[in-house]
Amino acid sequence: MPIQLITAQQFLDELPHCTQSHGGGPGLIDVRSEDEFAHDHLPGAVNWPSLNNEERIRVGTLYKQVNAFEASKIGAALVAHNISQHIQKHVLLCDKSWQPIVYCWRGGKRSGSLALVLGQIGFKVKLIEGGYKAYRSALLTELPLKVSTLSFKVICGPTGSGKTRLLNALSNCSAQVLDLEALANHRSSVLGRVPGTEQPSQKHFDTLIGHALRTMNSHQTIFVEAESKKVGNLAVPEALIQKMRSSPCINLRMSYDSRVKLLLQDYSFFVDDSDLFAQKLNALKEIRGGAVIENWQQMIANGQINAVVRELLLKHYDPTYQKSVERNFLGYPKAAIYELNTGDQKEMERLTKTMIEQENQLIKA
Repeated sequence: MPIQLITAQQFLDELPHCTQSHGGGPGLIDVRSEDEFAHDHLPGAVNWPSLNNEERIRVGTLYKQVNAFEASKIGAALVAHNISQHIQKHVLLCDKSWQPIVYCWRGGKRSGSLALVLGQIGFKVKLIEGGYKAYRSALLTELPLKVSTLSFKVICGPTGSGKTRLLNALSNCSAQVLDLEALANHRSSVLGRVPGTEQPSQKHFDTLIGHALRTMNSHQTIFVEAESKKVGNLAVPEALIQKMRSSPCINLRMSYDSRVKLLLQDYSFFVDDSDLFAQKLNALKEIRGGAVIENWQQMIANGQINAVVRELLLKHYDPTYQKSVERNFLGYPKAAIYELNTGDQKEMERLTKTMIEQENQLIKA
């Protein structure tokens, strides 16, 4: 039977090649339920549930309230039906060169069932021993080791100085960029949640970071924005945050007027929905006091959004940021300073060119 067992570390070592699609089918199949998959999954995986959400609960309830034998009988019937559906929907068009990798949670029953059927058909199937749980353990073990081999340059600068825009410009020029806010789906501040979006789970955030770091070249600088230990509700892995805090920095500077203008562009949803903006400020009452927040909310109601943003910078964001960056980032006192005028695309492209040229000179030296 053409089924090959591989360890989670072997899977990690083969990324990203093992997730590529060949022979008409996906390279990596997660057979856990939809909710398990949504919470976190291996990079590049597709979800073919052996038991869907409701079926998994049903079988689990039988296991606890009746016994394992009765649960296994019902589970086997459900799994067989679902595998049949996956074969009809996804496998019939695959040719014999397809070599999928399959995994489930840990025990291998769900993934083993699919692997058995695919192997009997004649496909060469790989099965990850220990499933998702083994993968996560290997990822968390590897992450600090990987971080230790990489070189970072931390982009500092007060709120609205164009740090994210610079990361985007660097990425567009093929520089190595680790955008933690993009991975966390959050802009990091108390007002950083984009309306209508949700953050990934902590486990999936870890997976996204680990996968991103695996693609990085240890001989080239990785640009990353100065962050606190948490981005929204998600914690940055300790090894990574410590590496960032000990890395060289650059410091972006921009006038208050330009920063206000940039923020109104980047947070246009607050301009479009002033009630939402006012409501979000309630989160600052404990820090800034009810009277200050109520005054800002009244200013918003009067259409003075620009003035509120300016006061937020002067009275909240700048003092907090300055203390944090000076306390936590060892390279900040010696950071190269870049003065910006508007933070528009052309200016960021010019700065990116300058920074890449400087990095190339350092490598040659």
